[in-house]
Amino acid sequence: MSGFEEMRADGASLRFYADGPTWDGAPSVALGALAFDNPAAGAALLREAVARAGSRPVLAPMDGDTWHAYRTVTQSDDSPPFLMEPAAHPHVAEALTLAGFVPVAHYASTRMALDTSQAQPAPVEGITVAAWDGQNAQPLLEQVFALAGGSFADKQFFKPISEGDFLGLYLPLLPLLDPRLVFLARDEIGAIIGFLLGYRDPAVPVRAVLKTYAGTRRGVGHLLAHHFHEAAKGLGCTHVIHALMHADNVSLVRSGQHGAEVFRRYTLFGHRAA
Repeated sequence: MSGFEEMRADGASLRFYADGPTWDGAPSVALGALAFDNPAAGAALLREAVARAGSRPVLAPMDGDTWHAYRTVTQSDDSPPFLMEPAAHPHVAEALTLAGFVPVAHYASTRMALDTSQAQPAPVEGITVAAWDGQNAQPLLEQVFALAGGSFADKQFFKPISEGDFLGLYLPLLPLLDPRLVFLARDEIGAIIGFLLGYRDPAVPVRAVLKTYAGTRRGVGHLLAHHFHEAAKGLGCTHVIHALMHADNVSLVRSGQHGAEVFRRYTLFGHRAA
């Protein structure tokens, strides 16, 4: 994560990241850790941050880049938050709107009952899918890093990070993951061409969370998700959460086709200089 400076005023604080990701090809400023006692106080500090950014566009909430916390909850059924879900920041969306920010990206999490009838995914020639054996965590993450960098590099707001920073983010998370809910897709020579990271939610143990997945071949994502659903059911889970999908992503469409329903929506806001 890039460095930041704290900005504070009466009833409001935030972090100013001068080296944010690119937005439509332009370097941006990111504003994270937004904490406002009320919308007016937040809007005043946000306007100060926008002025400080000068001609650069500004993204918020975002703790420097999309590898770290970003987005805020803008619609919810008030069900308990799941592990690693963006917080529902009080007053943030209203303060951003008052300060002239507009929504620039929308995301959703869906919930699916595991007794919902599912179509079998089409096999992908030469691909095998298996749960992680829980061994050799760092070499595994090094391969996932190489795959993730290629899979996400064309996404809006993507900012590359070093392998060391990636390992620093994910190695501490692995003890929280049940290897039986982490899946790897391999090709004919054993190279990883897809991965899925999932876990049981400590707040609601009967639900499992599909945090993220990626594949380099068509159909691999669907295959990974099917294995995850079956494993979660075998562990006694009654529901799965498909977490934090971009509104324009095929994953959200596929989630709906599985019978999942949206229970939370999130928004990333942006501000461009006039």
